[in-house]
Amino acid sequence: MSLFSPTRWRRYCPLLTAVVLLAGSCKKDDSSSGGAPTPPTPAPPATTTGQVAVWLTTPDKSALLYNQPTALAFSTATNSDPTIAVDTTQTYQTMEGFGYTLTGGSAYVMSQMSATSRAALIKELFATDGTGLGISYLRVSIGASDLSSQPYTYDDSGTPDPTLANFSLAPDLTYFIPVLKEILAVNPNIKILGSPWTAPVWMKQGYSTTNPFKGGSLQTQYYDAYARYFVKYLQGMQAQGITLDAVTLQNEPLYGGNNPSMVMTGSEQATFIKNNVGPALRAANLNTKIIAYDHNPDAAGLSFVNTVLSDAAASAYVDGSAFHLYGGTIGALSTVHNSFPSKNVYFTEQWTQAPGTANFANDLKSHLNDLEIGAPRNWSRNVLEWNLASDATFGPHTNDGGCSECLGAVTINGSTVTRNVAYY
Repeated sequence: MSLFSPTRWRRYCPLLTAVVLLAGSCKKDDSSSGGAPTPPTPAPPATTTGQVAVWLTTPDKSALLYNQPTALAFSTATNSDPTIAVDTTQTYQTMEGFGYTLTGGSAYVMSQMSATSRAALIKELFATDGTGLGISYLRVSIGASDLSSQPYTYDDSGTPDPTLANFSLAPDLTYFIPVLKEILAVNPNIKILGSPWTAPVWMKQGYSTTNPFKGGSLQTQYYDAYARYFVKYLQGMQAQGITLDAVTLQNEPLYGGNNPSMVMTGSEQATFIKNNVGPALRAANLNTKIIAYDHNPDAAGLSFVNTVLSDAAASAYVDGSAFHLYGGTIGALSTVHNSFPSKNVYFTEQWTQAPGTANFANDLKSHLNDLEIGAPRNWSRNVLEWNLASDATFGPHTNDGGCSECLGAVTINGSTVTRNVAYY
C-alpha cells in the first residue's frame, strides 16, 4: 500500500505526527527530559476521505501532543500550502505498530498505583478510540530483563532440569501478567513480541563467576530443552489469554554485560533455529513468528543477520530480523532489506537517558529522525522505544549490569505520572 494512502491514514497517524514534530525541531531548547502536565485532549476534528488528523509537539514544550483543530486535507487543487505528493503506484511495507517494552519494572511500578489511577493511565496509553496514545505494539521480556528488580527465568531451581518439569510462569503471575491483561482489556488487538535476556542458568556455560545470569552461552546439549522452553512459555501465556505474535531468540546476542544476558553468535542462532526451535514451534502448531538477531545494525550485526538468513534451512523458519540503534546507522536496515527482500525488518529498542545527560529537544529530534521516521523509511514494520515506565530513580533494575539511567516514557511515583520525551 502507499505510505500516504488517504484510505489507510489511521495506521500512519504516528508517522505524520513525527513529520510535523520534526519540522519544528530546529528551535533551541535546553530543558531537561523531565515531566510535563497532562496534555490537553481536545476532540479530534471530523475528517472525511482524503483528510487526516494532526497532533503537534514542539521542542520548547509549548505544545505537547496537542491535537490540531483543523484536519490536514488532501486535494489536487493548486494552493500555497506545503505539498505532500501521494504516489499510489509505489507501495512499501505494512506498518504493524508503534510502542514500547513493558519491562518487569514497568509492570511493577504500574501495579503499585491505585486501581483507579492505573486504569486511567492504561486507557491513556492504549485506548484506540481517539482519547489515548493508541499504543499498538508491545515488547515483553521472556523471564527477567535488566529492568526487572532481580534476574530470573522460568526454570532455575538450582539443578539441571532437561525435561522442564519445574517450568513455571509463577514469577510473572504476581504483577506482570495481571498488568498485561489489563492492557489487553483496553486494546485486545495489540501485537506482542517476546525476547529473552538469558536462558536458564543450568543451560549456559562460560558465564560470570560472580553472577551466573550474566553472560555465557547456551550449551549445545541443551538446545532441544531450550526450544521446548520457548514452546512452554508460549503455551503458558496462551493459557493466560495472552498470544504472542513473535519472538526473538536473544536480546542483544552480541553483548554479555547486562544482568541478565547471554551471548549467541549468528551461526549458533542459525543452528538453534533450523534444528530446534523452528521445528519445535511447528510441531506444537504455534504460528508465532521467529525474528532473528535483535541488536545493532553495525558491521558485526549485519554479518550475524547474513549468517542466519543465508542459511536456507534456518531462513525457512524466520520471518525477519530485529534491530536496536546503539551502534550502526538506521540506513543499514535498508541494506538488510535489499539483501533479503522477502524477509521483514523490525525496530525493537532504543532508550532515552536520565535527565541531566540529555534533553527533551535533542531527544525528540533524534528519535523522530532516526526511529519514528527513519526506521519506517528503511523498511521497518514497527518502531519500539525502550522502557514504558520507571520510578523516580529510574528503577526497578537489576544490580551489576542493569540500566540505572533508563528513563521511562512515563515516570510513576505513587499514583503521580510524569510524561517524558519518549511518551511524545
